[in-house]
Amino acid sequence: MQRMGMMIGLEPGMVESYRELHAAVWPQVLALISSCNIRNYTIFLREPENVLFASFEYHGTDFPADMARMAADPVNQKWWELTIPCQRPLDSRAPGEWWAAMENVFHLD
Repeated sequence: MQRMGMMIGLEPGMVESYRELHAAVWPQVLALISSCNIRNYTIFLREPENVLFASFEYHGTDFPADMARMAADPVNQKWWELTIPCQRPLDSRAPGEWWAAMENVFHLD
């Protein structure tokens, strides 16, 4: 199992839209996330900076393949059409990242 953390900003004026979308995530999207070996997925919002922090556990053996499968899913692509316009990637993210990955430096069970 691998613990993951990521950050991204929200566009000004999109906080309520993002909240509303995530108050009713489509069942197909939730099932896809689970089928891609992601567990304990949580997104936190920090206002007034409008920064999102996501954390989850990856329980699979091929993270890039699972993420490619998620990206290729037609229902998930429609979900992203709604959520991506809300997001503002961090300037410090690595090339090819949308959400900026974070290093896990401490964990206590």
